[in-house]
Amino acid sequence: MTHRQIMKAFSGLLLALLVAMLSSTIVSNALPTILADLHGSQGQYTWVVTATLLTSTATTPLWGKLSDLFSKKMLYQLAIVIFTLGSALGGIAQSMPELIAYRALQGIGLGGLQALIQVVIAAMIAPRDRGRYSGYIGATFAVATVSGPLVGGLIVDSPLGWRWCFWVCVPVAVAAFIVLGRTLHLPVLKRKVKIDWLGATLLVGGVALLLIWISLAGKSFAWGSWTTVAYVGGALVSLALALFVESRASEPVLPLRLFRNRTITLSVLGTLAVGTAMFGGSVFLGQYYQIARGFSPTHAGLMTLPLVLGLFLSSTVSGQVISRTGRTKPFMVAGAVLLLAGLGLLSTVDHTTNLTLMGTFLAVMGIGVGFLMQNLVLVVQNTVAMQDMGSASSVVTFFRTLGGSAGVSALGAVLSAQVATNVSAALGGKGGSAGGGSLDLKALPEPVRAVVRDAYGDATGKVFLIAACIAVVTLLAVVLMKETPLRASLDLREEKAPEEAETMELEPIHQPKHARTDDRPRAWFEPEQQPVSPVHGVVLTPDGVPIVGAAVTLTDAAGHQVARTSTNDVGGYRVPAPGSGHHILITAAPEHAPEAVALDLAGRPLHHDVTMARADSLVSVH
Repeated sequence: MTHRQIMKAFSGLLLALLVAMLSSTIVSNALPTILADLHGSQGQYTWVVTATLLTSTATTPLWGKLSDLFSKKMLYQLAIVIFTLGSALGGIAQSMPELIAYRALQGIGLGGLQALIQVVIAAMIAPRDRGRYSGYIGATFAVATVSGPLVGGLIVDSPLGWRWCFWVCVPVAVAAFIVLGRTLHLPVLKRKVKIDWLGATLLVGGVALLLIWISLAGKSFAWGSWTTVAYVGGALVSLALALFVESRASEPVLPLRLFRNRTITLSVLGTLAVGTAMFGGSVFLGQYYQIARGFSPTHAGLMTLPLVLGLFLSSTVSGQVISRTGRTKPFMVAGAVLLLAGLGLLSTVDHTTNLTLMGTFLAVMGIGVGFLMQNLVLVVQNTVAMQDMGSASSVVTFFRTLGGSAGVSALGAVLSAQVATNVSAALGGKGGSAGGGSLDLKALPEPVRAVVRDAYGDATGKVFLIAACIAVVTLLAVVLMKETPLRASLDLREEKAPEEAETMELEPIHQPKHARTDDRPRAWFEPEQQPVSPVHGVVLTPDGVPIVGAAVTLTDAAGHQVARTSTNDVGGYRVPAPGSGHHILITAAPEHAPEAVALDLAGRPLHHDVTMARADSLVSVH
C-alpha cells in the first residue's frame, strides 16, 4: 500500500480506536447518574465497569488468533459491529442487570478493536516504518483521555441525558466501519482453518475467574475466605487445562512456542507495569484530584494533561527516530527508567503536594509510557512470521490489559484499606470512631470531610509506590532484551519447514557477467561482486484481493530486462535489483490493465505494492 492508501485506512483504524477509548471515559462520569436513575447498588456500579473490562481482556487472545486464520479486515469490521450493538443497547437499558449485560457485549467488541489494530498495522506497514505511525495512536489516546470526561459531563448535564453517553459513540463507529470498508485492502492468507474452541473456552474461563476474583475480593468477600479459594482454584485449574490443550492443538489460540522467543517473553513481562501505570494513572489520579483536592470531574481531567501530552510527544518523537534508525532498545530503556522515576516521584504525593510539581511528575511518567507502550508491541511483531502476527500482537495487548485491570483492582483494594486506616487514626485521635469514616463526602460534616480528603491524598502515594516496584520488572525486562534491527519489509509468506518452503522462480534476463550459474536460486548475485537490493511487495486488485500468477518484470533505465518473476498464492513478489539508480517495474496479469512505475533504487531493499485495475474498468460505455 502507498503512503496515501495507508493514511486513508489508518484514519478508519484511529476512528474505531477513538470510539473504543471514549466509550470508557465518557461513561465513567455518567455512572453516578445512571446508578440513581436505574436504582442500582454499589456492587452493580462496580460491575458496570468490570463487565466491559472482563470480556475485553478475556477475548483479546481469541481475536488475535482468529486474525491469523481469517480476513483481518472482516474481523475488525465485525468487532466494530459488536461494539456498536453493545453501545446502542446500553443506551436503552431499563435496569442495571440489562446495562451490565450490554456492557459485557460492548467489551467483546472492544477487545477486538484493541487487539486487531496492532495486527492490521503490522499487515500494512513494515516494522522499520511502523514507528512513525505510533504517534497517531498516542494522539488518539490523548484525545480520548482528555475529551471523554468533558464530553461525558456535558452530555449528562444537558437535556440529552445519560443515555446519549452510549449513543454518541454509534455514529463514529459507523463512520469507522464505512471508511475501513472503502480504504483497507489487505492480502488474505488462505490457510486450512481449525479453531481450538476447547483451548479458547478454558483460557477465557480461567482469565474471567481470575479477574472476577480480583474485582470482588475485599469488597464482596474477604481476601482470605473460602470464596477466594474457590475462585483462585477454579482459575488455576482452568488455565492449567488450557496450557495442556494448547500444547497439543494444531492451531492453538495462544501458541506456547512463542514464549520460547526471549524477546516475546521479556516484552510480556515488561508490558505489565505499563498497563498498571496507564490504567492506574487515569483511575487513581481522577480520584486524587476530585476527592483529595476537591476538583470537579472536568477540572480533574484537565489536571492530567501533562501525563497525556508527555505520552503523545514521546510516542511521536520516538516513532520518527526509530523509523530512521531502526533501533528501539535505547528508547525502551529510557522509557523504563522514566516510568520508574515518575512512579517513584508520585509515591511522595500527599494532600498538600504542589500541583505544578505534580504535573512535572505526571509528565515524566507519561514520557516513559510513550517510549514503551507501542515499542513493546513493535519488537514482538519484528520477531515473528506473518502467520503468527495476530497471536503475538494480541499476547502483548492481552497482558498489558490484564496487568492494568488486575493491578488497578489490587491497588484499589490497597487504597481503600489505607484510606480506612488513615480515617480511623485521624478520627480516633479526635475522639471519633472508626465507623465515622464514611466516604460519602456530601453526607459528612465539614471537619470530618476534611479528614477524609486528607486521608485519600495521603494514601494515594502508597499506591504509586507499589506501582513503582512493579516498574522495576519492566526495567529489568527491557535491559535484558536483545535488540534485533527492524525489518524493512513485510513478511508476507508463512514460515514453513525447509522441505515445504515456498519458492518463487526468478528469471534473469540480460544477466550481468557476475551472475551465478550454479544451482543456487537464479537472479541472485554474489554480494561481494554485485550488490542486490530486492524489490518486493504484493499485487492487489482495487478491492484488496491478491492477484496470483501476475508477471512482474524489472528493467533498467535503458529498457533492458533485469529480472522477472510471478506473484505467489498471496500476491507477493520479490525481484532482485543489482546496483542502484532508475528502474521500471512492469506488472501484467490476465483481465487486468498492465501497470508500469518508475523506481529509484538506492542499494537497499525497497517495498512497493501494486494495485491493478481490471481491463474492463478502463472501457467507457456511451
